Amino acid sequence: MAEEKDKTKTESPFIEPGHTYGSITDKISSMILTRKTPLGWFIGFGIAFSLMMVLLFSITYLFMKGTGIWGLNIPVGWGFAIINFVWWIGIGHAGTLISAILLLFRQEWRTSINRFAEAMTLFAVAAAGIFPLIHMGRPWLFYWLMPYPNTMNLWPQFRSPLVWDVFAVSTYALVSLLFWYTGLVPDFGSLRDRAKNKFAQKAYGILSMGWRGSAIHWHRYETAYLLLAGLATPLVISVHTIVSFDFAMAIIPGWHATIFPPYFVAGAVYAGFAMVLTLIIPLRKVYGLQDFITIRHLRNMAKVMLATGLIVAYGYMMEAFTAWYSGSEYEQFMILNRMRGPYAPVFWALIICNVVVPQFLWFERFQSKVGALFAIAIVVNIGMWLERFIIVVTSLHRDFLPSSWGMYAGTFWDWSIYFGSIGLFFTLMFIFLRIMPAISIFEMRTLVKGSKKKIEN
Repeated sequence: MAEEKDKTKTESPFIEPGHTYGSITDKISSMILTRKTPLGWFIGFGIAFSLMMVLLFSITYLFMKGTGIWGLNIPVGWGFAIINFVWWIGIGHAGTLISAILLLFRQEWRTSINRFAEAMTLFAVAAAGIFPLIHMGRPWLFYWLMPYPNTMNLWPQFRSPLVWDVFAVSTYALVSLLFWYTGLVPDFGSLRDRAKNKFAQKAYGILSMGWRGSAIHWHRYETAYLLLAGLATPLVISVHTIVSFDFAMAIIPGWHATIFPPYFVAGAVYAGFAMVLTLIIPLRKVYGLQDFITIRHLRNMAKVMLATGLIVAYGYMMEAFTAWYSGSEYEQFMILNRMRGPYAPVFWALIICNVVVPQFLWFERFQSKVGALFAIAIVVNIGMWLERFIIVVTSLHRDFLPSSWGMYAGTFWDWSIYFGSIGLFFTLMFIFLRIMPAISIFEMRTLVKGSKKKIEN
């Protein structure tokens, strides 16, 4: 009996001691099957759903009136649609990094947060996908971007980065969806077996695709999961690199820079981890998951955020250095305009948010304080949106000819669509938390000593 009891002790530092193979399954599945839905869930879902309705109303009005209701003008032809697209795509990158890259590197600390981060990736990509379509002016002709045989023999302009976006983002969304669903299959089997409601049993039974946990099932599952992780890993780098080409391929001062691809990728991971912290800290509090999502997890995410934040800070310095070193008066004017021009307050606000505030993460007491981490993550999310605003607007609002200079500010409809996209994101997130396990049940069970042998047997 002593030997059997020892087999159920936790062996990983990333889960609180005392958990057994069964207690993990019970606690995570109870969030969906037996536990009463918290009042906070209904309040949060109601707010998010209301914002999503604002999004639908705003897009309907946009289709009726056209993009003239936005604040776009002659010098600034790109506005909130591109800003928000890049921001949302960046947020989705942390999920793929946590799920795929850390899986390939056999990092145990990913197990408590990977499922939640994968879902966040999908919902962020769904929010991002709205903006290129509504920015087209005639969104009902979006299929022209796809290479399909037609009577006029017309094909997309494959030299355009905007066409690259279509292929990159759609591929990213498809692989992320397959990766996310594959990881859920064993957990759907567990929920099917524990559900008391007949409808839930049938629903989870269909989703589990006949999962029985046999040796051949586990072999096929692990093979498919690793293959998808291998496919998803280069997408972390390629997708936001291609998004950066939207700017880098242009000859506009401030955009035509070779540093943009790595700079955008680092910024995407930076923003993504900030959003994971923003969402997962309230989640662990509301559902009492402190024993699964420990301070170690939060500290590791803070360290990744600090490292990528330093890369972003380096990118800011290199932008200024290359503008000075180039000897181009247009590049130099662009940097000075950012620092001293009419958008200078926004520029210095993003420096404070993205460079100054995250430096507190060097100190262990800030890494371990949940409230401080949450506040820093919120500040970084704001700062990364301001960064995209500065990149898009300050390179456009003062053109080569002073006679064409102008200012840009979003109208009510710009802001309503932006906040509405946040509502869409959180609506999907709340639904996910209610009907699917936010933490991977079977991966958490592998952290219990001896559980791997039980699975194999």
